[in-house]
Amino acid sequence: MKKYLFYVLSFFTLFVYAQDRQLSLAADVWPPFTDIDGEKSILSDLVQEALGRMKINSTIETMEFAKIFIEINSGRFDGSPALWISDEREKYYFFSKPYFYNQLILVGKKGSDVSAASFDELSGKKIGVINNYAYGDFDKNQEVEVVSDLSNQKNLENLLSDKIDYMLVDALLIQYMLTYQLNDVTEFLAIGKKPLLVKSSHLALGKHVQNAKIILEHFDEKIKEMIADESYNRILELNWIKADVDGDGKMELVLGGNKAGTSAPQNIYGLMHDNSYKEKNPPQRYYVDGKLYETWDNIPNNYKLDLVVDSTPSIEDTYIRLDFLD
Repeated sequence: MKKYLFYVLSFFTLFVYAQDRQLSLAADVWPPFTDIDGEKSILSDLVQEALGRMKINSTIETMEFAKIFIEINSGRFDGSPALWISDEREKYYFFSKPYFYNQLILVGKKGSDVSAASFDELSGKKIGVINNYAYGDFDKNQEVEVVSDLSNQKNLENLLSDKIDYMLVDALLIQYMLTYQLNDVTEFLAIGKKPLLVKSSHLALGKHVQNAKIILEHFDEKIKEMIADESYNRILELNWIKADVDGDGKMELVLGGNKAGTSAPQNIYGLMHDNSYKEKNPPQRYYVDGKLYETWDNIPNNYKLDLVVDSTPSIEDTYIRLDFLD
């Protein structure tokens, strides 16, 4: 009964809050995850969709990454749509549960060895990362030289001009590049097969924000709804994702739309479990059109349709391209 009353009160509080104001959020230019208006911003879109379902209006302003924390701490902004957690940040912000996992792949120049399974294998190498992002301790390998710059574009330029040996790039950005810039990628780059580092993304709200914890609890529930109703897949433009849709602690493969392909999927972007990419036995259960199936063979044949791959970039897609040096 007490638990029921708590949820009733929290829902009422959230309803009142939603009528009072909107959330002002700040993010950096980090395509395709967060970006300025009119450009592909999948994490911004996910967050604003979830908040909209809570009847909370939200705005997202882009700025330099380091400035985000200054502006939130000053009270000008309420939080940020996509932050990685660190001990230092938890002093000032409340975080949602992870709603996305950035899976960082090792990328080198064509011909480079990108088979490293850990940073221990990269002693003496220069690794390009983005300024002020909370990457962590790189497996406590003091012999890895971390070189920070402003963006993936700058890191790519540093890589191709031999200023660094490797760069860390999100697997989803690589998927987009392989779709829209295949010739450039195959000519210039070597790409690792598995993530070296996985970081969870969260909606973060400053501790000064009224009812921040309640807002984040309801946000977590809306993300679950979005996975179940396939809007999560749609926003990320992914046919399959890996997530725990039934809350049993085990991962399922979740289909977006009604076309599963003619054979069981092989390359799945594991979104909701930071160690899932290390699993020797991948999940076998499938969530299709609101129903769970224990095996691929159990999925009705009317879903096993050929996928039509659209390799023509939309106007939004063109903004996430990286420019390769001549």
